[in-house]
Formats: sequence, C-alpha cells, structure tokens
Amino acid sequence: MEDQKAIECLSAIAHGTRLKVFRLLVSRGDEGLSSGEIARVLDTPATTMSTHLGILARAGVIRARRQSRVVCYAVSQDGVRSLLNYLISDCCGGRPDLCAPSTAALSPSSVRQT
Repeated sequence: MEDQKAIECLSAIAHGTRLKVFRLLVSRGDEGLSSGEIARVLDTPATTMSTHLGILARAGVIRARRQSRVVCYAVSQDGVRSLLNYLISDCCGGRPDLCAPSTAALSPSSVRQT
C-alpha cells in the first residue's frame, strides 16, 4: 500500500459518523447491512449517510454489493488487512518476536465477540 492510499483510508475513518459506520459494519461481518438500515441504526439522514458510505467505499475500507434494488455494505477484509499490514510493516525494526503481542491482537481468534 502506498502512503497516499493509507492516508485516504485513515482519513475516511477519522470522522465520527464514518467511524461509527465502520464499527457497525465490523460487527455485522460479511453479511453487512443495507444503506437504509445503517442510516436508521445511526439515526442519520439517508442522503448524508450515502455521502459517508461513498467516502468509505472509495477509500477501500468497505465494499458495496447490490441485492436487487438495495445496496448492502460490508467491511472490505482485504482493504482493512492491507491497511493494517501497512501500519505495522516496519514494526519493531524487523524483529517479529518484539511485535508478537501486537500482531497476536490482530488474529481472528482474539477478536472480541459482541
């Protein structure tokens, strides 16, 4: 991942509503939610939510899929994994043993279930 792409991803998430959207979608897994349901849960007007979803999708941290007339959104596992790998790629000066506690926290088995 290039620096500019990482900045775009982080900037997209660095907004109160978009961070809430991202966290909500993380909790919903691959199934995700429709744009209308996201707007309803977060009590945000649909047009405003559409803008936020577009920013997150263009940054590559969420993905959209059409189901008939409804657009559903879910976290882009590839996009998030790429961002996290970029952020920790130089961790601990290339000494994986020093990074183990941090990288273990990113493993699927350590993800907090809600």
